[in-house]
Amino acid sequence: MEAKMNEENIEEVKVLEAQIKHLQSEIAVLQCQQQDHHKDMTFTFKGQMHDALSYLWGQRQGKEKEKVLSRMKREVEGLEEDLRQQTQINGISLDSCTTKTLESNESKLVQQICVSGHCSELVFQVEFQLTEIKDGQKSERTIGDLNVVMDASDLQNFSSFLSGVEESRDLLLFFRTARAFSDRCEDRCRTFKHFQEKYPSVVSLPGGCRSEVMSLSHPKLPSCVVFIHWSVEVSREGEVTPKINLLTKIPERGETFV
Repeated sequence: MEAKMNEENIEEVKVLEAQIKHLQSEIAVLQCQQQDHHKDMTFTFKGQMHDALSYLWGQRQGKEKEKVLSRMKREVEGLEEDLRQQTQINGISLDSCTTKTLESNESKLVQQICVSGHCSELVFQVEFQLTEIKDGQKSERTIGDLNVVMDASDLQNFSSFLSGVEESRDLLLFFRTARAFSDRCEDRCRTFKHFQEKYPSVVSLPGGCRSEVMSLSHPKLPSCVVFIHWSVEVSREGEVTPKINLLTKIPERGETFV
């Protein structure tokens, strides 16, 4: 009887040990996820910004307060100026960026990234998975599941290109083409506005200065209208090409000036 009880106790101990190991494993996973979550919400700072943030985190005290805050102000102003210059150079303004860690271990990191912004009047949202494979001192990053969201009603000529970008997962091509497309649309807008302001009695913009159509009609010949259709075509490979067509509307019976 006593031997049987000992065997039962040994079995219970084994079960408890297995449960403890399982719980320890779950705790380790949760701790790793928590660390990754904190990494998503922090940035890597160097130099003066690191010193300033160290102070705010309680690692600096006393007389260094004003000195560190002054450094922080200069650092932030420098970063803002760098951001402003970069935006002017590339024409792309980012409004938000969110990152979610999907998988993380010593050799692999998978993150879901969502970026929204605008290029002139062109508003976009880009979502993709970034996978980093580590092999010793080397690492390789790849992009997967790329999805681009834009206003399709104004970008009929852009849809084929977007499909190609999502298939090739070429983010650089997307941003480069978006800048070129936006620039050509701005050229059209400025040209339409110029002619409307210079010849207000002749030129009209039925859909506004950002539409593809400008109409011309003489006040004494209102039935005779010339339409200028200026489209901006984008190939699947990202080539941006302006195309201008001239269309006319002439009545069957001719009109004469009074």
